[in-house]
Amino acid sequence: MPPRHGSSSRRRPRRRAAARVRRPEWGSDRGSATIELAIVLPAFMVLMLLGVQAALYFHARTVAITAATEGAKAAAVLDGRTADGEAAALAFVAEAGGDDVLPDVATTAEMTTDAVTLVVTGRSLSLVPGWDPEVRQHATTPRERPTP
Repeated sequence: MPPRHGSSSRRRPRRRAAARVRRPEWGSDRGSATIELAIVLPAFMVLMLLGVQAALYFHARTVAITAATEGAKAAAVLDGRTADGEAAALAFVAEAGGDDVLPDVATTAEMTTDAVTLVVTGRSLSLVPGWDPEVRQHATTPRERPTP
C-alpha cells in the first residue's frame, strides 16, 4: 500500500510522557526541620537562661561567704568589735559590686570569748520576674588572744 499523503513511511519516535510533579503526601518530611526548630529552640533558650540564673546565684553566694569571712577576720583581731566586722563585710560587698551583685545585703555579728561569727544575707539577682532567691552565708573565726 502506498503511503498516504502527509504521512511518512518512517515511524515517528514516541514521545515520552512528561514527568509528573509529585504532590506531597501526608507522610512527607517536608517542613519537619522548621517544626523541630520551633520546638527545640525555646527549650534551648530556657536551658541557657537557667544556666545564667545558676551562675548569678552562685556568684552572689561566693560574694556573701567571702564578705562574711572578711568581716569575721576583722572582728576577731585583739581589740576588734562586732561593728568592725560588719563594716568590713559591707565594704567588701560594695567593692565586689554592691547592689549589682548582692542587693538588700544585711550583716549580723556575734562575738563570744572564743570566736566571732558573722552572717551575711542578701538577695541574688534574678532573670525570673517576682523570684529573688535569698542568699545567707556565715563564717566563724577564732578570736585572737594575747599569750604570755
